[in-house]
Amino acid sequence: MMTEKTILTMTEMTTISNSSIGSSKGKAAAAVIVAAGSSSRMGKNIKKEYLPLNRGTVLSQTAAVFLGTELFSTIVVVCPHDGKAAARDALLKGNALGKEVQGASDDGILLNGAKVIITEGSDTRQGSVLNGLSVLEKQTDKPQVVLIHDGARPFASAELIKSTYESALKYGAAVPALQPVDTQKEIDESGTIRRHLVRAQLAAVQTPQGFLFDKILEYHRRAKNQNAECTDDTEIWDMFSNQKTHVIPGESANIKITYPKDIAKKEEKMIRTGLGSDLHRLVEGRKLFLGGVEIPFEKGEDGHSDGDVLLHAVTDALLGASALGDIGSYFPPEDDKWKGADSKMLLSYVWNDIKNAGWELENLDCVIKLEKPKFLPYRNQVRASIADILGVEKERVFVKAKTGEKLGDIGQGLAIEALATCLLSSVKSV
Repeated sequence: MMTEKTILTMTEMTTISNSSIGSSKGKAAAAVIVAAGSSSRMGKNIKKEYLPLNRGTVLSQTAAVFLGTELFSTIVVVCPHDGKAAARDALLKGNALGKEVQGASDDGILLNGAKVIITEGSDTRQGSVLNGLSVLEKQTDKPQVVLIHDGARPFASAELIKSTYESALKYGAAVPALQPVDTQKEIDESGTIRRHLVRAQLAAVQTPQGFLFDKILEYHRRAKNQNAECTDDTEIWDMFSNQKTHVIPGESANIKITYPKDIAKKEEKMIRTGLGSDLHRLVEGRKLFLGGVEIPFEKGEDGHSDGDVLLHAVTDALLGASALGDIGSYFPPEDDKWKGADSKMLLSYVWNDIKNAGWELENLDCVIKLEKPKFLPYRNQVRASIADILGVEKERVFVKAKTGEKLGDIGQGLAIEALATCLLSSVKSV
């Protein structure tokens, strides 16, 4: 989670917002996510990468972590033969990867600033990886570094992905690994101990494994030409390169799902509630905004930004639930850079931080207190607007209105107030 906030100008925030649907050129990394296996140990007709996880699937959660790092120009997902449609459905199920910007096709899906391409694999993992690397070679923005990852490892952290990328860039090849907990032995064909191994010199490697792209593509092709069979990509690298693979600390949570119980035991769901409120005077000469929707009326909110009292309350509720601050710490009212700011943009920026901290919206419930105008004709439009900003289904957002019964500033039409409460959830690995 972020512990310190950097306040950006509106121009910088617009750039950040547009980057999620803009060009991915200039990014030095790509990824190959391998999901072409048969999942034979999961049981009959079960594809482990397509099993439900959180609101998506194992595969969509795996890809979402890579997309969230914003390191990658292209992500290639390698699926079984004749399995593109099923892989696409698993990737997009539950909207786990964010909004789909362009339709899916053989050219890929543009998601969160990266192109996601689905391609068919081979009858071996090694062949499937080569297929994925070959797809990357054809891209106009060919990467400097590629990370190769198992599609059934959805619990790798963004920090591990970034560390692997940085180490591969520095050393040529990098792999996360853990020292075994149990003492290891080498056994012979008869089932007796052949050699006692030194545990401190052993490592159980994981993925993602990172490499200089041109080199690992060359080595994979050389391995294929020599009919060399390797268990992972570091073995192929070490077979042909004079640069040793650099080992970085792995993560105990970064297991490869092999059996159905591997999913159930890894999830621990946290629930947080948040409460937000805001109050503004109603004055002539200002527009009335509620939830990002302009409501026809002779008065509007008097505020430093556009005065959208509802979006301000929503923003504070979400920040309170995630414990990342409040709207004043993000956008100080004494700072002229926020004068007249679009509250939709402010909420979008805050929500991006909250999502990056691992939170998802379960539901949002709001109350608007105003005497005039009648809110009911605009309710569905306002709900849809808030849902669109947050990238969630409209059914997760509800807004209702109450009058002041002619009492107080609200009842006299002098002010407008909004209250918002939210429920956020986060699934962490244990």
